[in-house]
Amino acid sequence: MADPEGRTLGDEEVAALERVIRSGMLNSVWGTEAKALEREMAQLYGSRHAIACSSGTAALHLSVVAAAPDPGDEIITTPITDFGTVAPILAQNAVPVFADVDPSDGNLDPSAVEALIGPRTRAIMAVHLFGAAARIDELRALADRHGLALIEDCAQAWLTELPARGSGLPAQGSELPAQGAGEELRGGVRGVGGGRLAGTVGDVGTFSLQQWKHITCGDGGVVITQDDELARRMRLFSDKGWDRAAGRSHASLGLNYRMTELQAAVARAQLAKLDGVLAARRRTAAHLLKALEGLQGLRLPRPEGHAWWLFPLVVPDGGAGELAAHLGAAGIPARAGYLGEPLNRAPVWKGPVYGGSRYPLEGYTPAACPEAERLVGETLLVIDWNEHYTDEHVELIAERIRNRP
Repeated sequence: MADPEGRTLGDEEVAALERVIRSGMLNSVWGTEAKALEREMAQLYGSRHAIACSSGTAALHLSVVAAAPDPGDEIITTPITDFGTVAPILAQNAVPVFADVDPSDGNLDPSAVEALIGPRTRAIMAVHLFGAAARIDELRALADRHGLALIEDCAQAWLTELPARGSGLPAQGSELPAQGAGEELRGGVRGVGGGRLAGTVGDVGTFSLQQWKHITCGDGGVVITQDDELARRMRLFSDKGWDRAAGRSHASLGLNYRMTELQAAVARAQLAKLDGVLAARRRTAAHLLKALEGLQGLRLPRPEGHAWWLFPLVVPDGGAGELAAHLGAAGIPARAGYLGEPLNRAPVWKGPVYGGSRYPLEGYTPAACPEAERLVGETLLVIDWNEHYTDEHVELIAERIRNRP
């Protein structure tokens, strides 16, 4: 098999790093690379604002800051995700509430989300898992109906395309901040077919540039929003609450989540390659879908708009572990479950949060999420995917799956 960790790093990134080092300015406060990355990202996604930061987790922390929960408020999210989705909720002294998922793709089930909305709910944080679009329009409607913020975690979903919108977006919830550029901008226009992109329907969309994402600068993140006030709040928090227009004056609580010029220069070189990365992944994923079409005992992912960070398969009757071992024996990088356990079952909820304190989790036990637990424990298998796979690699994977025990 091809190296599952294959990257598109090359001469362009080396030249970008040399450019920054020879400039003598490696800090983004005074440099030009991070600012240019923000402009390019905003243009790519049709967004009014883009803010570069030090990691995908930092981007998610900024999104929670934008939602502005009070201590003890709740943010509803998915149990099938990296802990970086959930850690920022705790960091703002809010409580993660885990909603169950659609067993066909592992993304949030809007009906499960709705059942958990209560008086302390402040936001919904959706994850576009593995690059497949979550049911974001339904979640947007829920958020608007209940006056909640909607956050989109697009760490695995660069250029994921959303389904065509029906008769238009629901009316905005009166408690949500007004959109700085108007409602008509919700939903972007950058998809291959002129459609909308994941990250453009929520109040904030977050992206990761971590080593194994579609594009990388080692670690790094970007947030996008149409809302002027949310952008101001996030930018301040990412720079220690420093209002630089007012001199050495700190306007609010904040951390240092600034991206360096070195990170930004590499990220810019990678961003220029993003269309090619997605095109290559989509081509070989379509090949594998065709090769597995009609195969009994497997549920194939829906290809529409998919960004193929990983290639997920569902084995409805169970046995994902056995299939992963069968593929692994042929050198195919496959694993069952994706996580050791869904996050609602993680051991972190049994211990202290800060020092010896359990706050804000006193008396907290995450609810069961049966569909998520069955996916992780029995039915979900993921195959590592990247832009260097060839038709020969795809045929090997397909042949091994067709001849599974």
